Amino acid sequence: MTVTESRTWTDQERIELQRACVKEHLALENAHQKDRVLAETFATEGVFYDVVPGHAHMEGLEQVQDFYDALFATFPDIHIEITHQYDVVGCCILEGKVTGTHSAEFAGVPASGNFASFPFAAMYIFGDDPNKLIAERAYWDNDLLIRQFKGETVPVTDYPWDQGK
Repeated sequence: MTVTESRTWTDQERIELQRACVKEHLALENAHQKDRVLAETFATEGVFYDVVPGHAHMEGLEQVQDFYDALFATFPDIHIEITHQYDVVGCCILEGKVTGTHSAEFAGVPASGNFASFPFAAMYIFGDDPNKLIAERAYWDNDLLIRQFKGETVPVTDYPWDQGK
């Protein structure tokens, strides 16, 4: 196969490869390997990251790396637990919760050292190659997160939709 030819996969093969990529992506995040997340699980071109609650769109490898630098500064002990996953060709959709210690300024709130836990949903988007992400689009309740950072509410520990997962 020459470089210009594309590999074809069945839909099931694509989904399995996508799931493996996302699994590795999350394992690297949970291992706090921020430099490896982008290098090993993202494509080299056409990448972007959307943070929906902040209406933020980062485009290109440099901006996406800047996002990961900020994420790992905010939560150096980040842990992501997946509770539900749904897969279609071109996209893995995950639900779960993120936990960590607020260790850097976020949305104007100085580092508090407070532990936070919040639910999230994210779409992991693939292009032609199901082995490499081109994007992640993440959703969470920013108000809940900021209130935890400020100590105005306790971290969420369980969610009704996770019962019997």
